[in-house]
Amino acid sequence: MTALPSRRDEAWRYSDLDAIASFWPVPPAERIVLAPGEAREAALLADDGVRDFAVVLGAGGRYDFRILNVAQRYSRVAIDVTLHEGADFTLGCAQIAGGEATVEIVTTITHAEPGATSRQTVRSVAGGKGTVTYLGKVAVARGAQHTDSEQDVKAMLLDRSATANAKPELEIFADDVKCAHGCAIGELDANALFYMASRGMPPAEAKTLLLQAFVAGVFDGAADGERMQALALEKLGELV
Repeated sequence: MTALPSRRDEAWRYSDLDAIASFWPVPPAERIVLAPGEAREAALLADDGVRDFAVVLGAGGRYDFRILNVAQRYSRVAIDVTLHEGADFTLGCAQIAGGEATVEIVTTITHAEPGATSRQTVRSVAGGKGTVTYLGKVAVARGAQHTDSEQDVKAMLLDRSATANAKPELEIFADDVKCAHGCAIGELDANALFYMASRGMPPAEAKTLLLQAFVAGVFDGAADGERMQALALEKLGELV
């Protein structure tokens, strides 16, 4: 049996190790391989448990992965993606944690060959004593010129007792690339809440609308986007 992880392992630093023990050992990573030129998309509602994915995109392949990550106690999604020449990977993930739940997504995107693109958009909301975590590494191999990669990570804390962790990371061994990452952690806009209240909107409804706007873009353009947005709105409503 594989040993349980510890906080000495960077990828598990913010995890709920007691919760992980109840799921251990976890199933092997689900392997997803796209042939050259193949296009595919998928949607995942992740609840309590640990899920690993190993994704390989052949030359010119396109993979669109949308995730709603929620849990009563602990949910973790880990994705390892390898991009060959001209491949394209899109990740849209909304994470919602209330009570004492911990939810996290860990990504490693390897641009192995030239001309590949990757986009990661992650929106996390935590209330109560909930914890949301994003650990994301983009690795650009030597010779993987004309790589285009972006990480857009934002988290919203609804209570002072909630926690958000974020670590976007770039490792680049090529010199003709376009790579960017952005990360922000904040609270709901007090001015917007005041304005909505002054127009007679109940506080809970105002908060829900602002949170819906915060996460809505994650599912834009997805084939199952409407269903995922509806599920996200339901979970957000439970926090307010």
